[in-house]
Amino acid sequence: MKVLITGGAGYVGTELTKALVLNEEVEEILVYDNLSRNNFNLFLGRRLTNHEKVNFISGDILDSRKLITILKGVDTVFHLAARVTTPFANTDAHFHEQVNHWGTAELVNAVEETGVKKFIYASSTSAYGSSTEFLNEKSIPHAKTFYGISKLRGEDHVRRLGKKVDSYILRCGNVYGYSKSMRFDAVINKFMFEANFNNRISIHGDGKQSRSFISVSLLAELFSKIITHKVPGGTYNVVDRNYSILDIVDVMKNLYPLLEFIFINQHLSLRDLKVSPESNLRQYINYENGNDLLQELHAFKQRFSF
Repeated sequence: MKVLITGGAGYVGTELTKALVLNEEVEEILVYDNLSRNNFNLFLGRRLTNHEKVNFISGDILDSRKLITILKGVDTVFHLAARVTTPFANTDAHFHEQVNHWGTAELVNAVEETGVKKFIYASSTSAYGSSTEFLNEKSIPHAKTFYGISKLRGEDHVRRLGKKVDSYILRCGNVYGYSKSMRFDAVINKFMFEANFNNRISIHGDGKQSRSFISVSLLAELFSKIITHKVPGGTYNVVDRNYSILDIVDVMKNLYPLLEFIFINQHLSLRDLKVSPESNLRQYINYENGNDLLQELHAFKQRFSF
């Protein structure tokens, strides 16, 4: 099996690449990335197991000619490339639209002209907008940010593949956890960095707002499994847990007993977004996190160099 990962040098892409090199059914992995985030960590450090499977292609998601060329012979596409600006998901409307919406359209157009058999699109629970009740796959999306809207519009193009290609839209929760291609703008990762080096974190609003989460290692494992399991094409939520910001702070105080925190605009009640972990995907793939959040963050803390 030949696999292409757009955005393959990014946070999730790095972990997915590591997971796929261990998958015996995967013979070749093409990492397609424009390195716009200036993140080169995939290329450094300990040599990957079965590294001969992996090839890097420098390219942009909007380069339709190049996409058509490199897709020849590819069996499975993981579309991870995206403009992500957490926590500023409501800025740079043009950038979100250009990359997340029209970039996905260009890729889908290229896939339609080639022999790709499976297409996995990493969407986001941001497509739902907000909810104080737990949402599921039957819930109607109502995106509220530029980021969420652009990902939702990207989904429309993926659905256009229809019966031509087995296509999967995976609405992922907030991703957290250690990877050598770290993102420190996502809330849990940001808190960990600030706690470890500043001993103080900043909480926006009253801290009671809830979000859905999934660890980067569990997400990479799930992505790797979906290409070897019989799963009907469709839209699935990929969430492991839901936490309020204050829940996360309580766990972190066990790691950093002297941790200080300040509230910014504490009088504001920010929107909730709760998504049920009981996804329909669990009927076909077993993905369970064997550790609680404290154990995960303890392991995360050990990866800091000092």
